[in-house]
Amino acid sequence: MTVFARSDTSILGRWWWTVDRWTLTAVGALIAFGIIMALAASPAVAERIGLDYFYFARRQLIYLPIALALLVGASLLSPRGVFRVATITLVIFAVMVLATFVFGTEIKGARRWIALGPMSVQPSEFLKPAFAVVAAWLFASARTGALKHGNLMSIGAYGVIVGLLLLQPDVGMAVVISSVWACQFFLAGLPLFWAAGLAIGGVAAFVLAYFTLSHVASRVDRFLDPSSGDSYQVDRSLEAFMNGGLFGRGPGEGTVKQVLPDAHSDFVFAVAGEEFGLFVCLIIVALFGFVVLRGFAKALQETDLFILLATSGLVVQFGLQAVINMGSTLRLMPTKGMTLPFVSYGGSSLIAMGLCIGFLLALTRRRVGTEAAR
Repeated sequence: MTVFARSDTSILGRWWWTVDRWTLTAVGALIAFGIIMALAASPAVAERIGLDYFYFARRQLIYLPIALALLVGASLLSPRGVFRVATITLVIFAVMVLATFVFGTEIKGARRWIALGPMSVQPSEFLKPAFAVVAAWLFASARTGALKHGNLMSIGAYGVIVGLLLLQPDVGMAVVISSVWACQFFLAGLPLFWAAGLAIGGVAAFVLAYFTLSHVASRVDRFLDPSSGDSYQVDRSLEAFMNGGLFGRGPGEGTVKQVLPDAHSDFVFAVAGEEFGLFVCLIIVALFGFVVLRGFAKALQETDLFILLATSGLVVQFGLQAVINMGSTLRLMPTKGMTLPFVSYGGSSLIAMGLCIGFLLALTRRRVGTEAAR
């Protein structure tokens, strides 16, 4: 029995029969697992630093309805509406990133957060989905001839945004945005000469970051040679996976989270590995992979270049962030301090991911007649 009858012509009724319910189901499963992990991983961290036992879990459950409302609200938009909302979001949060240099809170040597009442917001999280949509529109407009200098405008916007992120500094976020933007540029028909230039520029930027940013050099060195510095969290993370084995030690039975500082955020996947085992971790990986592949499959069915590029950018962002988080946890790449979408603790990340998936669902909805042109 379905939630809405096919004859239901209400806004939510039409939404239900046009939205990609497979993607919605996979995201819902990730959100449900995120709730479980908030209750499993965060109490130990809260207790260790002297907070109320359910402090982080309670805050995550407060952020969740906001993220869900934003997800559903954004998924009701038309493609043109997605572009308009993304443009407004990009402008607002770019200004907020600038404001972090004056009013921001410094945590671990970086100014990435700004206090808004009782909530601390990381504006850069919202730049990711917004810029993916705006860049897609600029590339598509340049390709169709609607905007003569669309590519140059996109390059300029990219330079400004990445420059702001590197000043914070937030190299991990800059890497994700750069990868998404480069992927969209390539799909939009980037000439091979430009593609080679971007590849060389990416390598040069990495080398420059290594020699000018001490925290980047430290993370790369520790990845290549764990004995060269403090690799405590990664070591405990690998220990958690070994403890968990195939089936895990059981919900709440993990021990590594008692000593893992970021067990509720950057290393939540390790807690999942210890308590639920390899099979559940593979299910989580499969859910992320399904959302990405489903998004690409939907994008390839599109004849509108803007929708194809925007959808591709959003799913690359979603999948890349998951790969970075899980890869860092398993020591397959240097740590980058990035959350696992919908699973890790973090209000800004959760709400921004709600917006990202809302945009994705809006762009991949089935549209007929005049609705498709709006």
